[in-house]
Amino acid sequence: MNLRTALDETDARIIEELNQDGRRSFAEMARNLKINEATVRHRYERLVRRKIIQVVAVSDALALGLVFAEIGVRIRGGSVAKAIAALDQIPEVDYIAVCAGSFDLLIEVVCLDNDHLYRVLDDGVRTAPGVDSIETFTILDVPKHSYRWTRLLVDRDPTA
Repeated sequence: MNLRTALDETDARIIEELNQDGRRSFAEMARNLKINEATVRHRYERLVRRKIIQVVAVSDALALGLVFAEIGVRIRGGSVAKAIAALDQIPEVDYIAVCAGSFDLLIEVVCLDNDHLYRVLDDGVRTAPGVDSIETFTILDVPKHSYRWTRLLVDRDPTA
């Protein structure tokens, strides 16, 4: 079953409430959504259990003075799984995505400084099995960053 179609508008609205404030109480969400607090609690627990949501604190690497980079990775041959396994072992890699397009993988790294980034690229990313080439994009600023995708579910056309 497609999880997107398994969510209803109430689930999506609860997720949206948490996106606005992950510490918002069940009572406040119930008031905002005009539903019972027990319903919010039950739905929240089900969303967590199904691994649809995870409530965490998200820190800003740039505000902390860290170097933040996105890296496009091209893999030669069919060794994408081996490359992923190796990249997953690099502590500075906090995100790995399999892509379609000019890169096979997109990874995100957070480092202390440019020297640290150089070592991670040279000793880690470039030496992962199957890595043919990389292209690094050092992030200077992030003017917009949002996890608010639920509006796509709430605002969807039911006839589509």
